[in-house]
Amino acid sequence: MRESILKALEKIRPALQADGGDVELIDIVDGVVKVRLTGACGGCPMSQMTLKMGVERILKQQVPEIKSVETV
Repeated sequence: MRESILKALEKIRPALQADGGDVELIDIVDGVVKVRLTGACGGCPMSQMTLKMGVERILKQQVPEIKSVETV
């Protein structure tokens, strides 16, 4: 599952980097993916929307076993 998640994050990464941010995979525990938003995304007031509407949505499409995505 880790490799599938990393491949999906590579698809998301260019959009985040275009805005000065990035995403880093931290851990996977019982279908919950833990990520860290870095750069401009780390302190952005819209980061939770980016996480849920962007990162989580795309990861769940690519890897159906994922239950949710959380920031750490």
